[in-house]
Amino acid sequence: MTSMPSAERLGGYVKRAEQALTMAKNAALKPAGVTVPQYSALLFLTENPGISAAALARLCGVTPPTMNTILGNLQDRGLIERTPHEWHRNVLETHLTERGAAVMRDADERAVRVERTVDGAFTDAEGATLRELLARLIDAFDAVRTESAVDPKA
Repeated sequence: MTSMPSAERLGGYVKRAEQALTMAKNAALKPAGVTVPQYSALLFLTENPGISAAALARLCGVTPPTMNTILGNLQDRGLIERTPHEWHRNVLETHLTERGAAVMRDADERAVRVERTVDGAFTDAEGATLRELLARLIDAFDAVRTESAVDPKA
């Protein structure tokens, strides 16, 4: 017996919700020819043209080596191009190609359909409350992580 039943653990519900979202988006994005991590990179590239791989990794919540793999796959398919920064030659700027922008538009329509379908399961007030509660949950987990970094016994 554990000191906290699994049914009371918020982390389990968050993980299951994340897995359900990922599976739904992977299914929706498959016809567009991209995975959820690739779509995430394309989405943030659309909003941040020229962003570095390291900054993109932070936005997508993955490690820099993982992002380099994602970008390598996108580049091999001709969806992005990476060029040396004008002043910082060790930094590669990443941009969508025309083909990448077209794939992004298709993928985004599909991903937005998933988001809107899920959002439709809630009233406007419930959706707003859910977003507020999730933001508080993120803040609480961040506080625990910060506290654990300061006091490893926490």
